[in-house]
Amino acid sequence: MTKTAELYRMVMEDHVCPYGLKSKHLLEKHGFKVDDNHLTTREETDAFKKEHDVETTPQTFIDGKRIGGHEALRKHFGQEVRADDETTYQPVIAIFAVAALMAVTLGIGMLGTVLSMRVFEWFIAISMCFLAVQKLQDIESFSTMFLNYDLLARRWVPYGRIYPFGEAIAGILMVGGILPLVSAPIALFIGSVGAASVYKAVYIDKRELKCACVGGSSNVPLGFVSLTENVMMVVMGLWMGSKALFL
Repeated sequence: MTKTAELYRMVMEDHVCPYGLKSKHLLEKHGFKVDDNHLTTREETDAFKKEHDVETTPQTFIDGKRIGGHEALRKHFGQEVRADDETTYQPVIAIFAVAALMAVTLGIGMLGTVLSMRVFEWFIAISMCFLAVQKLQDIESFSTMFLNYDLLARRWVPYGRIYPFGEAIAGILMVGGILPLVSAPIALFIGSVGAASVYKAVYIDKRELKCACVGGSSNVPLGFVSLTENVMMVVMGLWMGSKALFL
């Protein structure tokens, strides 16, 4: 027998509910024939919510039983639903994975090999640029979270707004391999201060904080990831500076 489900979702002239579309797709993916009911006006939507005593749409009904909205439907099918405040490493994994793939393709396309120190330099430099962009999307939010643990920002508040620009400038210059005597000191300075700050907050003071490394709205826990970011900058600062001075 064909499984059927009733779906009530907003489909208006100037708005089609994205969660309604996702609910419809999810139902069809699980083999349901969807009785797709469109709520085409605000009045019709409000009347539906009042009738069923719900606060949001879409709403799904299976076998006459109300399942709920899109997240409730995902739970019904045994899919993971992450809470808004749940910690996750997904943003960091995405940044480092894409940076690594970009470095590898640059190595293959420009050098004909991935077995080159330049590929490693690209990986770190591109990662720095991506991480800086995350911070630059909302500098105020980043700087506020940064003040929770950064030693220099706590003494001089404007440093929290300067930091993302420093990381971006250093990363961009390192991608091109230009002006190493500018990029190296910047990376070495902000990386050293950052590493010391994270180490003190996490491993000495034992504080449980959110990491500002991927922006001020992240749910990445402060610790190994942020320490790695800063150590990478220290290593790149020392390496690029040494190359410029001695090689």
